[in-house]
Amino acid sequence: METFNQWIRSWAGHADAWMVQVFFVVTATLLVAYLVRRLLRRLVNHAGATKSLWDDALFLSAQKPLEWLFWLLGLSLAAEIVERASSSEILALVGPVREAGLIVLLTWFVVSFIKRAEQNLMSPEFMEAPIDETTVMALGKLLRLSVIITAVLVGLQTFGYSISGVLAFGGIGGIAVGFAAKDLLANFFGGLMIYLDRPFAVGDWVRSPDKSIEGTVEHIGWRLTRIRTFDKRPLYVPNSVFTQIAVENPSRMTNRRIYETIGIRYADAAAMPAVVRDVEAMLRAHEAIDTEQTLIVNFNAFANSSLDFFVYTFTKTTNWVEFHQIKQDVLLKILAIIEQHGAECAFPTRTLHIQSDAEPEASHAG
Repeated sequence: METFNQWIRSWAGHADAWMVQVFFVVTATLLVAYLVRRLLRRLVNHAGATKSLWDDALFLSAQKPLEWLFWLLGLSLAAEIVERASSSEILALVGPVREAGLIVLLTWFVVSFIKRAEQNLMSPEFMEAPIDETTVMALGKLLRLSVIITAVLVGLQTFGYSISGVLAFGGIGGIAVGFAAKDLLANFFGGLMIYLDRPFAVGDWVRSPDKSIEGTVEHIGWRLTRIRTFDKRPLYVPNSVFTQIAVENPSRMTNRRIYETIGIRYADAAAMPAVVRDVEAMLRAHEAIDTEQTLIVNFNAFANSSLDFFVYTFTKTTNWVEFHQIKQDVLLKILAIIEQHGAECAFPTRTLHIQSDAEPEASHAG
């Protein structure tokens, strides 16, 4: 470097040597940044041709921070040259600014890498069996939060602030913040319980018998959970609510139930045994009915205008649309069985019996 400085002074003169040095540094920075950009683009294209999730996340995350890194180093070196020539007090901040910039760029790279790896772990393009979205999102948020807090503490230490003092202040201030933001903390810990207990995940259909909550889970945040209702409206539920209510998760059911009561006329009482027997045989032979589950078809009650029997069985599918198609098929077949036995389904009727009065005795003339 000393030989380089002497050559510049002999070529440009002592007074203008710093200007030439700045020119060479900026030009070299521009050239190196251009070459690094080209190299990283090639690496990104090569990584895109493979199915490995880690190299895609690594090179895509490093692309922008590395370009800015060379600009930061080059411009800070040029600023130091100007500082030595001008003795400006403002330029004395170049060192701390460069260190802070390095921390920011490193944090940018790590946070971006975690986010891209999180997306790749949930993508079937990179994973034959994608990891559960709720678990990946929870780990990703915890890692990003840890990186950001660490970066802030290192930055404070770089600028001369004592980390121990900051931590002590945080411990005292945390008590005040806890009282002031108890609802926010309740939502935070409610979200943490959702991630740990996993009563539902993104994509699940949930509902609560305690609240008017029903729909598909779209996003689980640290404060709110977004649920898309069946009329396509977004419902934002604070996470603390889920620690106080019961939540049903129909998405995790193993079967769907058909439970119907069917009545025939009192006039068709003789056909009841055969109807019940044939309906049960039809259900046991039905390919969409899970015969390993409870299956009951029995005469059940003497109703006001019908003799009732009930059907209790489970389908193999849990899909809502397929279930209703199967249920429709079952009910139509039950109607056909009733008709085959010469019976009819009953409907509410009322029979009125009118009793005629006795004829009056004929009067005889005296």
